[in-house]
Amino acid sequence: MKIFKMLLFGILLGTLFIACGKEEAKQEVIKVGTSGGYFPFTYTENDELKGFDIDVWNEIGKRLEKKIEFKQAKFSGLFGMLDIGKIDTISNQITITDKRLEKYDFSVPYVYSGAQFFIAKGNPKKITGIEDLVGKRVATEVGTNYEEIVRELSTKIDFETVVYNSGSLVKDVELGRVDTFMMDKVSIVELIKKNNLQIELLDKPVKYISNAFPFVKNEKNKDIMKDINDTLNKMRADGTLLEISNKYFGMDITSN
Repeated sequence: MKIFKMLLFGILLGTLFIACGKEEAKQEVIKVGTSGGYFPFTYTENDELKGFDIDVWNEIGKRLEKKIEFKQAKFSGLFGMLDIGKIDTISNQITITDKRLEKYDFSVPYVYSGAQFFIAKGNPKKITGIEDLVGKRVATEVGTNYEEIVRELSTKIDFETVVYNSGSLVKDVELGRVDTFMMDKVSIVELIKKNNLQIELLDKPVKYISNAFPFVKNEKNKDIMKDINDTLNKMRADGTLLEISNKYFGMDITSN
């Protein structure tokens, strides 16, 4: 009987270790950098991080049985955090560009949108297209793909580029301090509706873009990227991405 009890104890102890091992595996962490200031993709409400990107990552974590740990910082600092390993990836509507592809691997796209100029409501400066930007002050945010697009465009059209780190970009357009700025069409349209911003679209998108999650190029990230890509593809196929998109935008921004 004593031997039987010892065997039973050993079995129970082994089962406990296996269960603990599985629980630890489920708690593997993916550290995701985000600004928390890019409504409605990532924003803070009542001290809680919310948004389209946040919901997407929470669903990824649920399906992969991994803990998603969000790290907030100014957008301009996110890629630096990625480079030194403080985060595993960035979720802040990051656009795939040729320059970024030289340095990072990207997941499959999860958002498709357009880079578009916005002007003051009522168009007091009489800007009807990008050809009217000659001699104007064109604003953009530092470190974004929009800055790259604006600077490239400035080599063809003679305008002044005004770079903002954060803050009053939209307000300065409303007040006429700068003439226009470039941002993601989907995000700004939602901000206009939410906050009654006194700005409007200028013409059509200058460039169509796709957003994805960047990873430092190394062997370690290949497996997790494969898992994330497989999960995103399944979320698109079963309608989950569309459901999250409709929740925040009332339309599908997840299909090309």
